[in-house]
Amino acid sequence: MISAAMKEALTLADEDRLIYDLGGIQQQYDQIHNALPEVDIRFAMKAGPVDQIVRCLRRKGAGFDAASPNEIIQALSNGADIHRVHYGNTIKSDQQILHAYWLGIRDFATDSMEDVSAIARNAPGVNVFCRLSTTGSGALWGLSKKFGCSQEQAIQVMLKAKTLGVNPAGLSVHIGSQQMQASSWDETFLVLEETVGQLRQQGIMLEYINLGGGLPALGYLDKTGSPLTPSLNCIFQAMQQGMARLNSVAGKQLKFIVEPGRFMVADQGAIRAHVSRLTLRKQLDGSHQYWLYLSCGKFNGLYETDELRYRLVFPHHSDQKMLPAVVAGPTCDSDDVFCFKHNLIDVPASIQSGDPVWVLSCGAYASSYSTQGFNGFAPLPISFTQLPIVTQDTSSVPSSLQSPFVSEQYAASVG
Repeated sequence: MISAAMKEALTLADEDRLIYDLGGIQQQYDQIHNALPEVDIRFAMKAGPVDQIVRCLRRKGAGFDAASPNEIIQALSNGADIHRVHYGNTIKSDQQILHAYWLGIRDFATDSMEDVSAIARNAPGVNVFCRLSTTGSGALWGLSKKFGCSQEQAIQVMLKAKTLGVNPAGLSVHIGSQQMQASSWDETFLVLEETVGQLRQQGIMLEYINLGGGLPALGYLDKTGSPLTPSLNCIFQAMQQGMARLNSVAGKQLKFIVEPGRFMVADQGAIRAHVSRLTLRKQLDGSHQYWLYLSCGKFNGLYETDELRYRLVFPHHSDQKMLPAVVAGPTCDSDDVFCFKHNLIDVPASIQSGDPVWVLSCGAYASSYSTQGFNGFAPLPISFTQLPIVTQDTSSVPSSLQSPFVSEQYAASVG
């Protein structure tokens, strides 16, 4: 689960950093494109809002799923085609809708009467796609409550959109983040088929279906340390079959969109961290417990340690005696612990403060979830297997893209 380029970059790094393999990210794009050649691939920016990643995927042909005006600005600043950027967040204020509209966005997600009415007021004539709720069964994160609506309400929202003068162009789903089961795709496509058919009966002929994210990374461990091994071939096959059925129900060739985020960057990102301290402490029950404290944790790159386990490599300590330890991050927050309630992790007995540790398959959300200096720990610097170290600097964003009032001319130029 580690490329030669990534291994070399981790080996050469003499300080903590988050490293991305841009060549590996391009290969992830190719894997989806080869499996689903008819699908429009739009990177979910929240998973890796790093300029070099955005440019890398834009050059490959990706569009972008943006969750806020700032993500839209970042996509445009890195050369994205405005017609292949959509506002995929169902939660947005009137001001955010207006800002996105002035930036040139013409496709908006929705899931409620209130939101579609706000879109109609602030972004007249645009396309809307209504997000359907899914159970999230089979995913590490189900995403089944905060977003989406029932089939019945989705039909009402789409009919309302038509009366308000916005185009009811599509439906969307999200099957859950890190979806492990192909059967969950089968269930979701059944819901889509029913809804597409009912909308057709109401005179609404959809143009596209947004299948969202959920494609899984392959390098994770579960809370007990066992590999998470989803079958990508089965998942892609279920998607291909489901799309064919949807075309039949729609009576036309629909356009399909996917929003891979985690799949693109998780296995192509790794952190070079170091050991703060290995300790043996007597607990309140009288037992003794080893604790390994690392220089990174939940608040500076590894936010998802509550639901999964990352693979740890101790490059200077192969074939050494191992000890069962609780692994934790460096902060003073008691939640900054790796799956403490579930299992201990074997670590080298001879490990010393300062020794390097590699955290693999942690590229998804590593930069976007990092706090901006909690306990004085700064976000990790970012480097690449093919590019020098960079520091993210939003001050480089063109001023013409920073305000809905200044960017009217730009929006007009892109239609």
